[in-house]
Amino acid sequence: MVKFTDIKGFVFDLDGVVTDTSRFHAQAWGQLADKLGVDYPGLGDAVKGISRMDALEMILKKGGLENNYSPAEKEALATEKNTNYIQLIQNMTAADILPGMADFLAELKDNGYGIALASASKNAPTILAKIGLSDYFTKAVDPASLTNGKPDPEIFIKGAQLLGLAPTQCIGLEDAVAGITGINAAGETSIGIGDCDLLHEADINFSDTSQVTLANIKHVMND
Repeated sequence: MVKFTDIKGFVFDLDGVVTDTSRFHAQAWGQLADKLGVDYPGLGDAVKGISRMDALEMILKKGGLENNYSPAEKEALATEKNTNYIQLIQNMTAADILPGMADFLAELKDNGYGIALASASKNAPTILAKIGLSDYFTKAVDPASLTNGKPDPEIFIKGAQLLGLAPTQCIGLEDAVAGITGINAAGETSIGIGDCDLLHEADINFSDTSQVTLANIKHVMND
């Protein structure tokens, strides 16, 4: 692991790291799965951290429906899910920021660290505006510019590039296995937030966002 003094920037996932929109995603996908007649009890965890089209393919395969729809029809289904999701997130406020994250972002800014967003969500600007954190994420990877979704490292590499930094100078924060895999493949130091058994490939593990502070990260990296 690199030393803490080498770190100049932080690359954030959004869902489950800055704010908890995963429940809204799960609810919106659940509405679509019900419409398609697909019973998927573990849907919430299965779709965490992957792109919209990859999540749709997962649901269709679960129901044996992957060959029943044309690409255009699949796009329409994904759009329908997104419409459901957008309706669900309209009432988000600063109260939906995960514990400690507003303070951590302020701490990073005050100490001169670069901050970038690496979220596959095309709704990220709307969400950040709703919860009042847009000013921290003036640098954000455009999901439309991506060739590959997580666990491919592309989004995290682009996050570092937006900050003008090498991947080794960055820490990536994620709550999903696919994200941790992507951060590690990008050559960045990975912080996994959540179940440490599930996220065991992360360089650093915190059980929840309230533990994410510069002091705690420095302590772990310099041990």
